[in-house]
Amino acid sequence: MTADRPKLVLASASPRRLGLLQQIGIEPDHLHPTDVDETPEPGELPRQLALRLAQDKAEAALAWSKRDAEWTGSYILTADTVVAVGRRVLPKAETRDEAEDCLRLLSGRAHRVWTGLALVTPAGAIKTRLVETRLRFKRLAHAELVAYLASQEWRGKAGGYAVQGLAGAFVVRLIGSYSNVVGLPLHETATLLEGTGFPVREAWSSPLVPIA
Repeated sequence: MTADRPKLVLASASPRRLGLLQQIGIEPDHLHPTDVDETPEPGELPRQLALRLAQDKAEAALAWSKRDAEWTGSYILTADTVVAVGRRVLPKAETRDEAEDCLRLLSGRAHRVWTGLALVTPAGAIKTRLVETRLRFKRLAHAELVAYLASQEWRGKAGGYAVQGLAGAFVVRLIGSYSNVVGLPLHETATLLEGTGFPVREAWSSPLVPIA
């Protein structure tokens, strides 16, 4: 961080979101995961859930920043990703049975991934975006399902899979943002930050480490 650049807090514990931000040259000054109730409200659509949870996280992080003078007036970025088949929200799989149920439901079918973005500005305003990606999985053979479950890659992943990993072999069609499915839509994130005055490209002129 340069002396005149405002601070940026990523209010997430996700290493994938951190890695995606770093991919476009943005290094948060602090990580402050937020803990909010992620239970859907009665009748709440997946897209509404993703946006509401991002806003809830932003409000919680803003309240924290007001209690800590070091981070008061910082940019704070939050996000929540929801995987859904129709109106049904799939869980973040924590057990093998949960992951298997998700994968059997996704097998041979289309589904959607929604990410709600929320950005707290230094003035305390909250700006939001909602991003949708549509995917279709191949029909999974029993051997593929068993092998993927054995990999443990699904653990803690919404919908029971990680598109940036082994499960990339299951995707036959993807319409929209790939990084959205990983957990942070980069175009929309950069546009949201830049539109509120954050210097997104500040680090781009620095020497880059060659990609192997």
